[in-house]
Amino acid sequence: MTNGKSKIPAYLRRQQKTAVLFLLPNLAGFLIFILYPVFRAFVISLSNWDGFATFDFIGIKNYTSLFADESFIISLKNTMWYTIVTVPLSIIFGILMALLMNIKIPGIKIFRTVYFLPQVTSMIAIGLVWSMVLANYGPVNQALMAFGMQEPPKWISSSAWALISVEIVTIWRSMGYNAIILLAGLQGINIELYEAAKLDGADSWQRFLYITLPMLSPTIFFCLVTQMISSFKVFDVIMAMTQGGPGRATNVLAYYIYNKSFVDYRFGYASSAAFVLFFIILIMTLIQFIGQKKWVNQ
Repeated sequence: MTNGKSKIPAYLRRQQKTAVLFLLPNLAGFLIFILYPVFRAFVISLSNWDGFATFDFIGIKNYTSLFADESFIISLKNTMWYTIVTVPLSIIFGILMALLMNIKIPGIKIFRTVYFLPQVTSMIAIGLVWSMVLANYGPVNQALMAFGMQEPPKWISSSAWALISVEIVTIWRSMGYNAIILLAGLQGINIELYEAAKLDGADSWQRFLYITLPMLSPTIFFCLVTQMISSFKVFDVIMAMTQGGPGRATNVLAYYIYNKSFVDYRFGYASSAAFVLFFIILIMTLIQFIGQKKWVNQ
Protein backbone atom coordinates (compact mmCIF):
# COMPACT_ATOMS: atom_id res chain seq x y z
CA MET A 1 0.00 0.00 0.00
CA THR A 2 1.23 3.53 -0.87
CA ASN A 3 -0.57 6.58 0.58
CA GLY A 4 -3.66 4.42 1.19
CA LYS A 5 -3.92 3.42 -2.50
CA SER A 6 -2.89 0.16 -4.15
CA LYS A 7 -0.10 0.48 -6.67
CA ILE A 8 -0.86 -0.80 -10.18
CA PRO A 9 1.69 -3.44 -11.18
CA ALA A 10 4.01 -2.54 -14.04
CA TYR A 11 2.77 -5.36 -16.28
CA LEU A 12 -0.83 -4.11 -15.94
CA ARG A 13 0.24 -0.59 -16.92
CA ARG A 14 1.97 -2.02 -19.99
CA GLN A 15 -1.20 -3.95 -20.91
CA GLN A 16 -3.30 -0.81 -20.52
CA LYS A 17 -0.98 1.17 -22.79
CA THR A 18 -1.05 -1.62 -25.37
CA ALA A 19 -4.86 -1.73 -25.23
CA VAL A 20 -5.06 2.05 -25.73
CA LEU A 21 -2.73 1.85 -28.73
CA PHE A 22 -4.90 -0.83 -30.34
CA LEU A 23 -8.06 1.17 -29.63
CA LEU A 24 -6.74 4.48 -30.97
CA PRO A 25 -7.24 3.73 -34.71
CA ASN A 26 -10.84 2.67 -34.14
CA LEU A 27 -11.50 5.62 -31.84
CA ALA A 28 -9.96 8.02 -34.37
CA GLY A 29 -12.12 6.52 -37.12
CA PHE A 30 -15.23 6.91 -34.97
CA LEU A 31 -14.44 10.55 -34.16
CA ILE A 32 -13.51 11.53 -37.72
CA PHE A 33 -15.97 9.52 -39.80
CA ILE A 34 -19.00 9.21 -37.50
CA LEU A 35 -19.13 11.67 -34.59
CA TYR A 36 -17.86 14.74 -36.46
CA PRO A 37 -20.12 14.21 -39.52
CA VAL A 38 -23.14 13.76 -37.22
CA PHE A 39 -22.29 16.96 -35.37
CA ARG A 40 -21.67 18.78 -38.66
CA ALA A 41 -24.97 17.52 -40.08
CA PHE A 42 -26.81 18.83 -37.02
CA VAL A 43 -25.22 22.26 -37.47
CA ILE A 44 -26.22 22.23 -41.16
CA SER A 45 -29.80 21.31 -40.17
CA LEU A 46 -29.99 24.69 -38.42
CA SER A 47 -29.24 26.53 -41.65
CA ASN A 48 -30.59 27.01 -45.18
CA TRP A 49 -27.27 26.02 -46.75
CA ASP A 50 -27.50 24.85 -50.37
CA GLY A 51 -23.96 23.51 -50.60
CA PHE A 52 -22.55 26.59 -52.31
CA ALA A 53 -23.77 29.85 -50.77
CA THR A 54 -22.69 31.34 -47.46
CA PHE A 55 -23.81 29.41 -44.41
CA ASP A 56 -26.92 31.16 -43.04
CA PHE A 57 -28.05 30.16 -39.54
CA ILE A 58 -31.88 30.02 -39.20
CA GLY A 59 -32.36 28.04 -35.97
CA ILE A 60 -35.11 25.43 -35.82
CA LYS A 61 -37.05 26.83 -38.78
CA ASN A 62 -36.29 23.74 -40.88
CA TYR A 63 -37.73 21.47 -38.21
CA THR A 64 -40.94 23.48 -37.86
CA SER A 65 -41.32 23.63 -41.65
CA LEU A 66 -40.99 19.86 -42.01
CA PHE A 67 -44.28 19.04 -40.34
CA ALA A 68 -46.10 21.55 -42.53
CA ASP A 69 -44.63 19.90 -45.64
CA GLU A 70 -47.18 17.56 -47.21
CA SER A 71 -44.47 15.59 -49.06
CA PHE A 72 -42.63 14.93 -45.79
CA ILE A 73 -45.82 13.73 -44.09
CA ILE A 74 -46.58 11.41 -47.01
CA SER A 75 -43.04 10.01 -46.98
CA LEU A 76 -43.29 9.48 -43.22
CA LYS A 77 -46.59 7.62 -43.60
CA ASN A 78 -45.17 5.49 -46.43
CA THR A 79 -42.13 4.62 -44.31
CA MET A 80 -44.27 3.67 -41.32
CA TRP A 81 -46.58 1.52 -43.44
CA TYR A 82 -43.61 -0.13 -45.19
CA THR A 83 -42.11 -0.96 -41.78
CA ILE A 84 -45.38 -2.27 -40.32
CA VAL A 85 -45.80 -4.67 -43.26
CA THR A 86 -42.26 -5.84 -44.02
CA VAL A 87 -40.82 -6.34 -40.52
CA PRO A 88 -43.32 -8.84 -39.05
CA LEU A 89 -43.86 -10.72 -42.33
CA SER A 90 -40.14 -11.12 -43.05
CA ILE A 91 -39.64 -12.50 -39.52
CA ILE A 92 -42.66 -14.84 -39.71
CA PHE A 93 -41.53 -16.23 -43.07
CA GLY A 94 -37.98 -16.37 -41.71
CA ILE A 95 -39.16 -18.57 -38.82
CA LEU A 96 -41.00 -20.89 -41.21
CA MET A 97 -37.93 -21.15 -43.45
CA ALA A 98 -35.66 -21.75 -40.46
CA LEU A 99 -37.89 -24.64 -39.35
CA LEU A 100 -37.65 -26.14 -42.84
CA MET A 101 -33.88 -25.61 -42.94
CA ASN A 102 -33.55 -27.38 -39.61
CA ILE A 103 -34.90 -30.64 -41.05
CA LYS A 104 -32.14 -33.15 -41.75
CA ILE A 105 -32.68 -34.19 -45.38
CA PRO A 106 -30.25 -34.73 -48.29
CA GLY A 107 -29.24 -31.47 -49.96
CA ILE A 108 -30.35 -29.24 -47.10
CA LYS A 109 -27.10 -27.22 -47.27
CA ILE A 110 -27.84 -26.35 -50.91
CA PHE A 111 -31.35 -25.27 -49.88
CA ARG A 112 -29.90 -22.99 -47.19
CA THR A 113 -27.42 -21.45 -49.64
CA VAL A 114 -30.08 -20.78 -52.28
CA TYR A 115 -32.36 -18.96 -49.85
CA PHE A 116 -29.51 -16.86 -48.48
CA LEU A 117 -28.27 -15.78 -51.93
CA PRO A 118 -30.63 -12.76 -52.27
CA GLN A 119 -29.07 -11.27 -49.14
CA VAL A 120 -25.60 -11.18 -50.73
CA THR A 121 -26.91 -9.87 -54.05
CA SER A 122 -26.97 -6.15 -54.78
CA MET A 123 -30.34 -4.62 -53.94
CA ILE A 124 -30.08 -2.43 -57.03
CA ALA A 125 -29.68 -5.51 -59.22
CA ILE A 126 -32.58 -7.23 -57.43
CA GLY A 127 -34.76 -4.14 -57.86
CA LEU A 128 -34.02 -3.88 -61.58
CA VAL A 129 -34.77 -7.57 -62.15
CA TRP A 130 -38.03 -7.39 -60.18
CA SER A 131 -39.00 -4.25 -62.10
CA MET A 132 -38.89 -6.31 -65.29
CA VAL A 133 -40.66 -9.26 -63.65
CA LEU A 134 -43.47 -7.01 -62.36
CA ALA A 135 -43.76 -4.85 -65.48
CA ASN A 136 -47.24 -4.39 -66.97
CA TYR A 137 -46.51 -7.05 -69.59
CA GLY A 138 -43.88 -8.89 -67.60
CA PRO A 139 -43.80 -12.61 -66.71
CA VAL A 140 -46.07 -12.25 -63.65
CA ASN A 141 -48.86 -10.48 -65.51
CA GLN A 142 -48.44 -12.76 -68.52
CA ALA A 143 -48.99 -15.74 -66.22
CA LEU A 144 -52.02 -14.10 -64.58
CA MET A 145 -53.56 -13.37 -67.99
CA ALA A 146 -52.89 -16.95 -69.06
CA PHE A 147 -54.97 -18.06 -66.05
CA GLY A 148 -57.85 -15.85 -67.18
CA MET A 149 -57.29 -12.54 -65.38
CA GLN A 150 -58.27 -9.85 -67.87
CA GLU A 151 -56.74 -6.88 -66.07
CA PRO A 152 -53.84 -7.94 -63.84
CA PRO A 153 -52.40 -5.42 -61.34
CA LYS A 154 -50.10 -2.71 -62.60
CA TRP A 155 -47.57 -3.60 -59.97
CA ILE A 156 -45.11 -0.71 -60.13
CA SER A 157 -47.00 1.80 -62.28
CA SER A 158 -50.09 2.00 -60.08
CA SER A 159 -50.17 4.06 -56.89
CA ALA A 160 -52.35 1.36 -55.31
CA TRP A 161 -49.84 -1.44 -55.95
CA ALA A 162 -46.40 0.19 -56.10
CA LEU A 163 -45.66 0.18 -52.36
CA ILE A 164 -47.05 -3.35 -52.04
CA SER A 165 -44.70 -4.47 -54.83
CA VAL A 166 -41.70 -2.96 -53.05
CA GLU A 167 -42.79 -4.65 -49.81
CA ILE A 168 -43.05 -8.03 -51.54
CA VAL A 169 -39.51 -7.70 -52.92
CA THR A 170 -38.15 -6.62 -49.53
CA ILE A 171 -39.80 -9.52 -47.70
CA TRP A 172 -38.52 -11.97 -50.33
CA ARG A 173 -34.97 -10.69 -49.92
CA SER A 174 -34.80 -10.29 -46.15
CA MET A 175 -36.50 -13.50 -45.03
CA GLY A 176 -33.46 -15.56 -46.11
CA TYR A 177 -31.20 -13.53 -43.82
CA ASN A 178 -33.66 -13.83 -40.94
CA ALA A 179 -33.96 -17.57 -41.58
CA ILE A 180 -30.21 -18.13 -41.25
CA ILE A 181 -30.05 -16.14 -38.00
CA LEU A 182 -33.11 -17.93 -36.62
CA LEU A 183 -31.71 -21.29 -37.72
CA ALA A 184 -28.66 -20.65 -35.55
CA GLY A 185 -31.04 -19.93 -32.67
CA LEU A 186 -33.00 -23.12 -33.33
CA GLN A 187 -29.87 -25.25 -33.31
CA GLY A 188 -28.91 -23.77 -29.95
CA ILE A 189 -32.06 -25.09 -28.23
CA ASN A 190 -31.40 -28.05 -25.96
CA ILE A 191 -32.89 -31.17 -27.60
CA GLU A 192 -33.66 -32.59 -24.15
CA LEU A 193 -36.46 -30.03 -23.77
CA TYR A 194 -38.28 -31.53 -26.76
CA GLU A 195 -37.71 -35.08 -25.54
CA ALA A 196 -39.15 -34.22 -22.11
CA ALA A 197 -42.15 -32.53 -23.76
CA LYS A 198 -42.80 -35.62 -25.89
CA LEU A 199 -42.79 -37.81 -22.78
CA ASP A 200 -45.38 -35.47 -21.27
CA GLY A 201 -47.58 -35.92 -24.34
CA ALA A 202 -47.02 -32.54 -26.01
CA ASP A 203 -47.78 -32.51 -29.75
CA SER A 204 -45.77 -30.65 -32.43
CA TRP A 205 -47.74 -27.42 -32.11
CA GLN A 206 -47.43 -27.37 -28.33
CA ARG A 207 -43.68 -27.99 -28.53
CA PHE A 208 -43.35 -25.12 -31.00
CA LEU A 209 -45.53 -22.78 -28.93
CA TYR A 210 -44.11 -23.53 -25.47
CA ILE A 211 -40.50 -24.46 -26.24
CA THR A 212 -39.37 -23.21 -29.65
CA LEU A 213 -40.83 -19.69 -29.55
CA PRO A 214 -39.77 -18.86 -25.95
CA MET A 215 -36.24 -20.22 -26.49
CA LEU A 216 -36.02 -18.45 -29.85
CA SER A 217 -37.28 -15.11 -28.50
CA PRO A 218 -33.79 -13.50 -28.06
CA THR A 219 -32.98 -14.27 -31.71
CA ILE A 220 -36.39 -13.01 -32.84
CA PHE A 221 -35.76 -9.81 -30.87
CA PHE A 222 -32.41 -9.34 -32.63
CA CYS A 223 -34.06 -9.80 -36.04
CA LEU A 224 -36.87 -7.45 -35.04
CA VAL A 225 -34.54 -4.61 -34.06
CA THR A 226 -32.20 -4.93 -37.04
CA GLN A 227 -35.07 -5.35 -39.50
CA MET A 228 -36.91 -2.34 -38.09
CA ILE A 229 -33.85 -0.10 -38.37
CA SER A 230 -33.22 -1.31 -41.92
CA SER A 231 -36.82 -0.71 -42.98
CA PHE A 232 -36.83 2.87 -41.74
CA LYS A 233 -33.69 3.54 -43.80
CA VAL A 234 -34.96 1.87 -46.98
CA PHE A 235 -33.62 3.57 -50.10
CA ASP A 236 -31.97 1.26 -52.63
CA VAL A 237 -35.02 -0.80 -53.60
CA ILE A 238 -37.06 2.41 -53.99
CA MET A 239 -34.38 3.94 -56.20
CA ALA A 240 -34.14 0.82 -58.35
CA MET A 241 -37.85 0.07 -58.75
CA THR A 242 -40.01 3.18 -58.45
CA GLN A 243 -37.94 6.33 -57.79
CA GLY A 244 -40.58 7.30 -55.24
CA GLY A 245 -43.46 7.07 -57.72
CA PRO A 246 -45.90 6.81 -59.21
CA GLY A 247 -46.64 10.25 -57.85
CA ARG A 248 -45.53 10.03 -54.22
CA ALA A 249 -46.88 6.52 -53.58
CA THR A 250 -43.48 5.06 -52.65
CA ASN A 251 -41.68 8.18 -51.50
CA VAL A 252 -40.09 7.15 -48.20
CA LEU A 253 -38.06 9.25 -45.77
CA ALA A 254 -34.61 8.24 -47.03
CA TYR A 255 -35.61 8.94 -50.63
CA TYR A 256 -37.19 12.24 -49.56
CA ILE A 257 -33.91 13.24 -47.88
CA TYR A 258 -31.97 12.27 -51.01
CA ASN A 259 -34.20 14.44 -53.22
CA LYS A 260 -34.06 17.44 -50.91
CA SER A 261 -30.27 17.30 -50.73
CA PHE A 262 -28.97 16.13 -54.13
CA VAL A 263 -31.86 17.23 -56.39
CA ASP A 264 -33.16 20.40 -54.73
CA TYR A 265 -29.81 21.27 -53.05
CA ARG A 266 -31.54 22.08 -49.76
CA PHE A 267 -28.90 20.49 -47.55
CA GLY A 268 -30.05 22.22 -44.37
CA TYR A 269 -33.63 21.09 -44.85
CA ALA A 270 -32.53 17.57 -45.77
CA SER A 271 -30.32 17.39 -42.68
CA SER A 272 -33.24 18.30 -40.44
CA ALA A 273 -35.32 15.52 -42.05
CA ALA A 274 -32.41 13.11 -41.46
CA PHE A 275 -32.34 13.98 -37.76
CA VAL A 276 -36.09 13.48 -37.49
CA LEU A 277 -35.56 10.04 -39.02
CA PHE A 278 -32.72 9.40 -36.56
CA PHE A 279 -34.91 10.26 -33.57
CA ILE A 280 -37.78 8.12 -34.86
CA ILE A 281 -35.43 5.13 -35.14
CA LEU A 282 -33.95 5.88 -31.71
CA ILE A 283 -37.38 6.08 -30.04
CA MET A 284 -38.66 2.92 -31.76
CA THR A 285 -35.50 1.03 -30.76
CA LEU A 286 -35.75 2.19 -27.13
CA ILE A 287 -39.40 1.11 -27.03
CA GLN A 288 -38.41 -2.34 -28.27
CA PHE A 289 -35.61 -2.66 -25.71
CA ILE A 290 -37.98 -1.67 -22.92
CA GLY A 291 -40.77 -3.94 -24.17
CA GLN A 292 -38.53 -6.96 -24.70
CA LYS A 293 -38.31 -7.49 -20.94
CA LYS A 294 -41.92 -8.74 -21.04
CA TRP A 295 -41.55 -11.35 -23.78
CA VAL A 296 -37.88 -12.18 -24.42
CA ASN A 297 -36.59 -15.22 -22.55
CA GLN A 298 -33.59 -14.05 -20.53
